[in-house]
Amino acid sequence: MIFVTNGVLLNESNYLELHEAGVNQFSVSLDFPDERHDEFRQHRGLFEHLNETIPRLVQFDHHNITLNSAITRANSRDILSLAQKAKDWGVSISYSAYTALRTGDENYCIDTKEELELLEQNINELIELKKQNRHISNSRTVLLNTLKFFRQGYIANCQAGKRFFVVMPDGSFVPCSHHRKKYSSQKEMIRDFSQNNQCGGCYVAIRSYSDQSLWKQLKNIPSYGKLLFAPR
Repeated sequence: MIFVTNGVLLNESNYLELHEAGVNQFSVSLDFPDERHDEFRQHRGLFEHLNETIPRLVQFDHHNITLNSAITRANSRDILSLAQKAKDWGVSISYSAYTALRTGDENYCIDTKEELELLEQNINELIELKKQNRHISNSRTVLLNTLKFFRQGYIANCQAGKRFFVVMPDGSFVPCSHHRKKYSSQKEMIRDFSQNNQCGGCYVAIRSYSDQSLWKQLKNIPSYGKLLFAPR
């Protein structure tokens, strides 16, 4: 169970309560590695709150906090600095691709030749950085697919509703954060949405992980991969 939050209300007390209640991972949004995050999220003091709170939560040693950074036109130059901020705070970071599906705003989409070349350079540097540090959650495959999504504008074969779904505050189910029709059960959702789903308009973090086969997921676990492919 992943608890997604902007972190505005996050503190030691509710963090521990949610952990005890069964939350496996806290996914905290971070768009910039400094106070620009406040302006982007339109919440003054948010970055400083995260800067003070997250390192304190890390001291509980639950290893369950991941920063979630959606790559946009606005922050594509900052993705390496975001990785450094995650390392400084002692948490992991997961990157996803911005999509206009939720906001309807295409101004944040990366689509020019120059932007894509810069993104490719930064993605390649992240892949190299991942070899040295374990705080980058995305696998090499997911990072390359993120670049692919921006280049072609879609990723086919979404498994929303089948391999993952979103629980709304009222307890209803929706297939993903972009398709908000509510269902009372996963069975109903699969029947009425997933079976005929042709959407490929996003490559958000939860989809990028759940789209992979079990075999690919195992290959991306460093220790397990070494056992699988070690010379015999």
